[in-house]
This record gives sequence, C-alpha cells and structure tokens, in this order.
Amino acid sequence: MPSENLTILHHDPYCIAINKPAGMLVHRSWLDSRETRFAVQTLRDQIGRHVYPVHRLDRPTSGVLLFAFDSETAHLLSRQFTDKQVHKTYWAIVRGHLPDSGRIDYPLKYQPDRLAEAHTEATLQDAVTDFRCLGRTEFPFQSARRYPTSRYSWAELTPHTGRKHQLRRHLKHIFHPIVGDTNHGDLRQNHAVADHLGSHRLMLHARSLTFRSLDNGQPLTVTADTDEQWALWLPHF
Repeated sequence: MPSENLTILHHDPYCIAINKPAGMLVHRSWLDSRETRFAVQTLRDQIGRHVYPVHRLDRPTSGVLLFAFDSETAHLLSRQFTDKQVHKTYWAIVRGHLPDSGRIDYPLKYQPDRLAEAHTEATLQDAVTDFRCLGRTEFPFQSARRYPTSRYSWAELTPHTGRKHQLRRHLKHIFHPIVGDTNHGDLRQNHAVADHLGSHRLMLHARSLTFRSLDNGQPLTVTADTDEQWALWLPHF
C-alpha cells in the first residue's frame, strides 16, 4: 500500500471525510493481522489529532469515509445513520446490462462480524437497495462459454438499509454481480476483465454521502472521485 497522504474531501470543526483507497482497512482487524496501514492511523498521523470512525467501508471498497473528532460527535453522527437520515450513493460496474432502474427488496441473513458471534442465530434482516443504470457497454472478449462478447453496466446504487455486504449480495441476487467481487461475484468474469482490461479491484465506490452538518444544521454532501482502475472503465460508457 503506498504511503502517500489520504485525500481529504471535507473538514470542519466536528468531522473530517476522506476518499478511502480500495484495499485499505478502516482500522486494525483480526481478519488481517499482517496489515500495517489503516485509515484511522494514517489520517491521525496526517492531521495530527485523533479521529473516530462514524461508519465503515469494506476493505476493497473505495470512496467517502467519515470520521468525527471526538466520541460524542461520533455518536451524534452515527445516530443519523441509525435513524436513516443519511443518504448514500455508490457506483459499481456489474456484469450484464441492467434495466434503467429498479429496487431490490430482498432480506439478507445476518452475517456475524467476529468469531464470538459465530454461533449467533442466522436471522433474516430487511434489506432494500435502489439502482439506476448510468451506462452500458459491450466488449469483444469472451467471459462466458455461451457468449462471444461480454456486457457490463455502470450502476448507481442507493442502499436504504445497512446490512453487511448488502450491495454485493443484492447485485448477486439479481444476477448482475459486481466486477471484481471474489466472494459474491463471477470469478470467470473477474479473470476476463483482469486479462483484457487490467481491472483487478472490486468495482464498488462510495460516491457520495449526505448528512446533516453539526456545524450549521444544513444538509452536507461529500463526493469522492474515482481512481485509476475506474479510468479503465468509464470511457467505454
């Protein structure tokens, strides 16, 4: 992981938002004891003060990540997420041609985060995601035995609930898995885009986050640009 500074998207007396690179953990995790660089530690060292994560992004997901400067502010901002007062949009590249728009209303089984929760009952949780197709493309390489070409869509995703891996699991459910997803995706597609396009990451990006500013009480939208892996895709749509 490169050691350059994180890109700061917003900074006020209460909170700070960054553009988290794909591949970076938010904080130290037992899942990867060998990792040495984390968003919390890197940002703290960069700005010279403690920060408190308000929400999470999966390691392979890039985009807007919000931190508070004290635990009380972190609690207030987290409550906005819990109370569904936060609007989130994601960009994704998915297999196949999506419809123009739609809603995925499909309950998901609870997935424990820690070994201590391994025996937690696998209850179903409501999960709702809206999607909008921003573009479609077709490449002249084969990624499935039945078809001589490969089709993809550029999607805008709006989750209305915050279940673990919700977007990845929902797109798999409608047979449009996100490119680069090694857990819920299409491995044949992943290998094809890596070989033909040089695309190696999970193509999921937290594009924008809108919340109520604690500075003035007004809605505040933070937007994150995409990285060089996205530059391999977007010119084709």
